[in-house]
Amino acid sequence: MLYEEVAFIAYHFHWSQDDLLNLEHTTRQRWVEEINKINQKSGD
Repeated sequence: MLYEEVAFIAYHFHWSQDDLLNLEHTTRQRWVEEINKINQKSGD
């Protein structure tokens, strides 16, 4: 799951691996949720 979260956020926001790995797991999950919301809105 860690790799999926890091890859997903890095793909969308272009943040570095180190920056993403320094985030708490719950924070990474929150960013994944927010990116999904953005993607859903842009798909409408």
